[in-house]
Amino acid sequence: MNLLEMCDTEAAVVRVETTAEQAIRTMLDRHVGAVAVLDEEQRVAGIFTERDVLRRLSLSQRDPGNTPVREVMTTPVEMATRATTPSEAVATMLERHYRHLPIVDDDGRLLGMLSIRNVLEARIGTLTRQLDEVRSLPR
Repeated sequence: MNLLEMCDTEAAVVRVETTAEQAIRTMLDRHVGAVAVLDEEQRVAGIFTERDVLRRLSLSQRDPGNTPVREVMTTPVEMATRATTPSEAVATMLERHYRHLPIVDDDGRLLGMLSIRNVLEARIGTLTRQLDEVRSLPR
């Protein structure tokens, strides 16, 4: 299974000119913990996560409705490509304490967003299939 097969079918995205409030609403509406922030050429300019809400917004006393997401997003962004293996992606996520990893093409355009939940679901699926195979073996 490759990284894109592990991702949700459509990544949650916002534009760099979006307000932090709109980005938070997108996260809530999509039931995700992060949105990719795209520039005018559809390239990943940053990532805005629940952690950014806590660290950069909530205690700053800034108004989320008047704060551009570009001012509170995480940048630069660590990204994966089609060539990145699932093992490499998971290692990066664990080493750097990321829960989300954008997957991009060679031009930096978003292909998908990998979450630690996606990784766990894929691993559980594999383990369940293996267990079913073992149970179906003749005794």
